[in-house]
Amino acid sequence: MRTANRILEKFDAGSPALGTITHLKSPTAVECIAVAGLDYVMIDMEHCPVDMSEVHACVTAADAARITPIVRLHELSRTAVLRALDLGAMGVVAPGVESAAEVQALIRYAKFPPLGERGYCMTRDGKWGYGEAYQGGLEGYFAHSNRETLLIPQCETVGCLEQIEEIAALDGVDGILIGPYDLSIAMGLPGQFAHPQFKAAVERIHNACKTNGKIAIIFAGSEQDMQARLAEGFDNLLIGLDVLNLIGSYQRLADRFQTLTAK
Repeated sequence: MRTANRILEKFDAGSPALGTITHLKSPTAVECIAVAGLDYVMIDMEHCPVDMSEVHACVTAADAARITPIVRLHELSRTAVLRALDLGAMGVVAPGVESAAEVQALIRYAKFPPLGERGYCMTRDGKWGYGEAYQGGLEGYFAHSNRETLLIPQCETVGCLEQIEEIAALDGVDGILIGPYDLSIAMGLPGQFAHPQFKAAVERIHNACKTNGKIAIIFAGSEQDMQARLAEGFDNLLIGLDVLNLIGSYQRLADRFQTLTAK
């Protein structure tokens, strides 16, 4: 039985979900994230040189550890979307989108009929035709995949921001991820997250998600950010990177060691 999509489960229950980004290219790291109690992990092909065999290994580890795997794509192409989903990713994040037209193309790649035109083969995604989703035949599998496999555009460009209401309303878009760093840079306000113009942009994206019943996700870089975003009512937080958390954990140990051994 395939692991349930915990992002959707939490959203449907009205509870926030917590995920993180992995750059370690390690199935063991994915298992550790699951053991820690997070809901999902995003395998990052955009900012990390991950190949498809490494994605496969991390998705497999996520399934075994019962944590939801999603993949941030390295390009907005049919092949990139199809390969990630066929390997069993439960969602894809599409970075750098500029327009509703680009997102409509992604819907065609990521969703089966009647929503899209995703290419079909018996793959790991449906347990090679032997998964429970096939109990309803091919149409049952299509319906299950369209519901459980998430397409999440990342709003981090001015073009996407200007069309966010149209994008969030598209049938086939399941949620929006706000990339605060790149969005602030695109707006000419690099890292100025308290600037009124940037705060208004975040609120606009959040409202577009709420109006259309879509999952509102935002990156949080710290525990303080996490608390603030939860207070704002976000459905889903993507907190930190595994490499940064690793550095931070060992840095605290090293600092404590220096304190204990100082003369």
